[in-house]
Amino acid sequence: MKTVKYEHASQLEDRAIREIVALAMDAPAKAKSGHPGTAMALAPLAVTLFSRVFRHDPTHPGWLDRDRFILSCGHASILQYGIARVFGYGITREDLLEFRQPHSRTPGHPEVGVAPTVEVTTGPLGQGIANGVGMALAERFLRASFGANLIEHHTWVIAGDGCIEEGISHEAASLAGSLKLAGLTVIYDDNRITIDGETNLALADDTPARFRAYGWNVIELGEVANDCDALEVGLRAAKAETQRPTLLVLRSHIGFPALTMIDRREAHGSPFSAEVIRDTKVALGLDPDISFNVADDLPSAMVESLVEQRSERTHWEGRLTASGELGVRLLAQVASGGVPTTAPLMARYEEGTKVATRKAMQRAIDVLAPLAPGLLSGSADLTDNTGVLLPNEPAQSAENPGGRQIYYGIREFAMGAAMVGMALHGGVRPVGSTFFVFSDYVRPAIRLAALSEASVTFVFTHDSIGVGEDGPTHQPVEHLMALRAMPGLHVVRPSDANEALQLIGDVMTTHTHGPTALILSRQDLPVLRGSDAENSTAGARRGGYILRDHPNAAFTLVATGSEVGTAVGAADELEIEGINVRIVALPCWECFEEQPKDYRQAVIRRDIPSLSIEAGATLGWAKYADESLGIDTFGISAPADFVFEYFNLTPSSVAAAVRHRLEQS
Repeated sequence: MKTVKYEHASQLEDRAIREIVALAMDAPAKAKSGHPGTAMALAPLAVTLFSRVFRHDPTHPGWLDRDRFILSCGHASILQYGIARVFGYGITREDLLEFRQPHSRTPGHPEVGVAPTVEVTTGPLGQGIANGVGMALAERFLRASFGANLIEHHTWVIAGDGCIEEGISHEAASLAGSLKLAGLTVIYDDNRITIDGETNLALADDTPARFRAYGWNVIELGEVANDCDALEVGLRAAKAETQRPTLLVLRSHIGFPALTMIDRREAHGSPFSAEVIRDTKVALGLDPDISFNVADDLPSAMVESLVEQRSERTHWEGRLTASGELGVRLLAQVASGGVPTTAPLMARYEEGTKVATRKAMQRAIDVLAPLAPGLLSGSADLTDNTGVLLPNEPAQSAENPGGRQIYYGIREFAMGAAMVGMALHGGVRPVGSTFFVFSDYVRPAIRLAALSEASVTFVFTHDSIGVGEDGPTHQPVEHLMALRAMPGLHVVRPSDANEALQLIGDVMTTHTHGPTALILSRQDLPVLRGSDAENSTAGARRGGYILRDHPNAAFTLVATGSEVGTAVGAADELEIEGINVRIVALPCWECFEEQPKDYRQAVIRRDIPSLSIEAGATLGWAKYADESLGIDTFGISAPADFVFEYFNLTPSSVAAAVRHRLEQS
């Protein structure tokens, strides 16, 4: 006999809620790992959302104008898998049995591309909120471009106390409020429990007041976590808000309805005992002796019940067909990200001049902007400095929802995570920029971009000690190696401005999966000339190439970015003395490692001594060179020329190092 009551749930909804609650206990128990309590308490909310309000069709899960759902508190992943199961998205009992097991469709935290209904990869708390800001912004932009007849959906985020506490939630909420980003609802699961204990150990914020101060619409639902009608009222009120984003505050009780675990920190991240699971199933009216007791008829019955939602999809398809060329353009933009399929011609810089590679970014943007309707470009308050200003484009705002220029303010982390949301939404290609040293603030978002294979372009300028007088706080040292260590991220540091033009064009028009970090100089660099320029054009896109060769070479210099010019200067000096050296440029290690082994061996040539030159940490260079010239301390505050000389990163210093090594050998 059931003793737990879920108010105003239909028969199907009631069955779905109870099944999800049981799965939220069974799956972590079998895996001996997981987070049952939040998923149990939020099962009524999730079922009410998907059955009554959420715009979706499980028979066409990739429908373009569907609502988007983000579980920012990704540790409660079993909730999302349970929803996918009961609503007919193809998650099977066998998938649930493999929860948190190798290569399953139900990993420990939601991973985009692995399980249905998962739109973004979540787990590190708070990023899902910023992902939602990006998705809502992409939706608003596409709606302005193609009309509400074809694009008008909502972004829903479930966030917990941890998400609200993380600093990125402040950045993202402030940005969304400033942009008056309607079409976004964050449901705050106010269960007041974290791993350490009650939130009042470290949290005394008035969260509703905080979000009101950001300019959000705030609805405080109170103690209605088990009342489906009250939940529906709140969800529909949020969806009806057209002037600003909405925060729904729901007071839930973690672990409900497991009586001995309610409101306890142990309910957060530890599987329940067999006794607790048995007693709770009895209270739910379920057979306590059966684990993973899923009803075969429930998914199909749920799909059949979604009459209104599924009709919205078919009506949309009719409108898409009737829209003719407009609909064709929409589908093409979604497929391409709204950027050209090949890089356009760009006016090259004059050989022998000096140009900062960051200036190439602006030239590339100027050419690409009119050809790339999906290009959304912005910066964390450094738009002019980093070269990401779209010519004649209005700022993105509630008044200009079709604006392609995004001013993120000084919010690097939120910018990065929002761009991940935009890219995974589809139909746009986000570009965001800041100084390279501040990649530290963006790094968690870059990591999830790489894990998600999101097509995001991160532009980082002021890439080295060339920043000069700003000193060690602004001079990147360890940052290149830190980013190169990240799987799936292409870190691109061009040799000169023309190589930068070429590689930027490739990055911005290639539809391969995954993010790119463009690392560009503040200071002017010599533009390669003659055969050096020809070799750069021919080889740069392979990630590594021979800039200069000689049949009697006694030494190889390997360099990236501004230090390629340094290597050229050193080679010229040594040539006068009759010492012939090879020069290898490695603008992108990741791209180079994708080349055939025989090509890589021919470029690097480990049969003669070699020296790497880079204005950054030497850690990792042993892969490509015998010894390294770099910087393994912090920089100093002085003019850039002095700093390069101080760290022996000048042509004369490199030439002296080569002479010394040849004398030793």
